[in-house]
Amino acid sequence: MIYPWHQLQWQTLAEHWQNQPNAWLFTGKENTGKTAFARHLAQALLCETPQAAHQACGTCPSCHLFGQQSHPDFYELTPEIPEGEAVGRKLLQIKIDAVRTLIDNIQLTSVRGGKRVVLVHPAESMNQQAANGLLKILEEPPADVIFLLITHARDKLLPTIKSRCRQMLLPAPSHQQALQHLQQQSIENAAALLAFHGGAPLFEADPEQDRLRQSLLELLAAPRLLAILDYAAAFDKQKWPLALFLDWLHKWLLDVGLAQQNMPPLYYPDHAGALAQTGAKTSPAALFGLTAALNRLSPYGHHTLSVKMQLESLLVDYLNFWQNK
Repeated sequence: MIYPWHQLQWQTLAEHWQNQPNAWLFTGKENTGKTAFARHLAQALLCETPQAAHQACGTCPSCHLFGQQSHPDFYELTPEIPEGEAVGRKLLQIKIDAVRTLIDNIQLTSVRGGKRVVLVHPAESMNQQAANGLLKILEEPPADVIFLLITHARDKLLPTIKSRCRQMLLPAPSHQQALQHLQQQSIENAAALLAFHGGAPLFEADPEQDRLRQSLLELLAAPRLLAILDYAAAFDKQKWPLALFLDWLHKWLLDVGLAQQNMPPLYYPDHAGALAQTGAKTSPAALFGLTAALNRLSPYGHHTLSVKMQLESLLVDYLNFWQNK
């Protein structure tokens, strides 16, 4: 399927259907429908009886196989969770072994006699070896093989990979479109969740994260040392990565910075009052210092360091910031 806010991009692509590149790179904000768009294109490329505007028919053998996720000429590279293991605090990656297996497969002839399609998402999750391996096949792609790469962070890709792809920006929906989509899904607190996710409506619901994030916001509005220690222990018990907490706190600090400039919050509009009070009693210089501490920790967001100790340290720093110490 294609979401309504990407219909124009599909129309543009369909108008130049006969001028397909060997590789597409679809860029844009995370959780806005890029993967759905690429899957729609993959099915259309593999369809044996395409319809008007190059839409897949949905009924031919290829479409049936695609719908069952068993099409022999469709390959997908995405970070895999090893069987029997939890994600926890690991940074999931596409590794070189998966790329090597893909290269071996696409050197063979097409099973159904048509095109072969490779979907890679998110492309920035390839480690260095995997990215170099894919680059080699992009430089000399086999006949009738089309690569569809998806990235949420275009700048993290190798420049040589980007240069071998035709790039298309898939825009995020407007606020009204995104909010309408969430309301159609009967999601509670749709407006607040949409703001927190930066206007991207296709996020995965996680009530436990929502609960702990709400607890953090209440703590940030009125921090206390004992509550800080309790919260760090509760977060650590979930075995979530430090990157998740850094994201939550970073967004709060960005909203505090906006409050200091008498501007409305972006991520936590329901906490505008607490943000305004925090902004009024703190200085921009102290805020920049605290934000810099978060930035220094960002590269270690999926590291095996003690998450509990890092949370305690950051929240104590925040307490000092809040108390103007």
